[in-house]
Amino acid sequence: MTADLLIHRIDRLYTMAPDADGLGMIADASVAFSGDEVCYVGPHDGAPDAKITLSGQGQVGLPGLVDCHTHAVWAGSRADEFARRLAGAHYSEILESGGGILSTVRSTRAASEAELTEMARARLRGMRRQGVTTVEIKSGYGLSVAAETRILRAAAAASDVLRVVSTFLGAHTVPAEFRGDRAGYVRQVIDEQIPACAPLAECIDVYCDRGAFTLAESVAILKAGQAAGLKVKAHSEQVAHTGIAAAAAQLGAVSVEHLERLDAAGVAALADNGTVAVLLPGAQLYLKDTPPPVAALRAAGVPMAVATDLNPGSSPVHSLWTAATLSCILQGLTIDEAALGITRHAGMALGRPRLGWLGPGSAADLALFSPPPGEPATISSLIQHMGGREASLVIQDGRRTHGVDSLDR
Repeated sequence: MTADLLIHRIDRLYTMAPDADGLGMIADASVAFSGDEVCYVGPHDGAPDAKITLSGQGQVGLPGLVDCHTHAVWAGSRADEFARRLAGAHYSEILESGGGILSTVRSTRAASEAELTEMARARLRGMRRQGVTTVEIKSGYGLSVAAETRILRAAAAASDVLRVVSTFLGAHTVPAEFRGDRAGYVRQVIDEQIPACAPLAECIDVYCDRGAFTLAESVAILKAGQAAGLKVKAHSEQVAHTGIAAAAAQLGAVSVEHLERLDAAGVAALADNGTVAVLLPGAQLYLKDTPPPVAALRAAGVPMAVATDLNPGSSPVHSLWTAATLSCILQGLTIDEAALGITRHAGMALGRPRLGWLGPGSAADLALFSPPPGEPATISSLIQHMGGREASLVIQDGRRTHGVDSLDR
């Protein structure tokens, strides 16, 4: 067999494969691709011949990274809100006074689809340079049928940069024009937005919290989305405990996200239903919040993913590597947990089990990284040093999407 592309003699490859010990580390490893499939992962001396061979010497190899929670389609700035929070204003207070998410809604509604697409593409190109091959993009800055569908179309158009998994989040908050009619907006989400947006999305999400949606409203919206064929996700237990994490898990949610105020019943529900906990240390940092109950999640065997929560207000974090480092420092994850959190567990959080690992049946995605100067080629070196390193090479679906010519042999 002759492969189409071979990445040869990678110093250390971390496959993150489900059946591997630990992170599935292979020293002096090679990965080969045939079309958009992985055809070899293993020691260099067993690698096939290939039409194109690139050197992985001195590099750390990982599956393509997965950022499983972002709001990467938006317009406008929230720099003034950042200053208000530094002066002591609470995030929910800003939202309830018409700022926060509602400020971004006004700017995003005013932007054209072409403008939204180009801004999203620019953000995704920055992610790709850091080894990300898959990004989840939530809507939620439109809060009307026309604006929500425009956001989801922009996300789809930006998939020419990275693989995009789209999530409908019309239930992000109640828009200004419905502030006197919450029930009317919930009906619009269920009766109008979901039918229009479900064909453009894979998942449905809801922000169940103080200043957003109640538990009963959130469950009704999630059930309607599920009936329309969407996978369930939920912004859960961030500002106040609501019970949405357990309720979403019992609906079969692929993930629940944030979780700063997750209780024991919520942890048990995640464990019992195979739901992934998505941790968002950037939001915790920017909002000066407390960490999720990581020790309890670990003890219960709940898979933990890590994401940037990239958005213009509560987590303007563009680097998934920074999120991984912060998950260790602020939330207590181990290096191995953080590494799985931005790879295989992140794929699980999207309901995409082929993503975030390397081996027979996986997505044909690979990223190579040079370690910091003087550091060994290990995952520990990459996570310890804050501020994400640019990838030397990125392969998505078996083809090179980012890389330097110095790797060519």
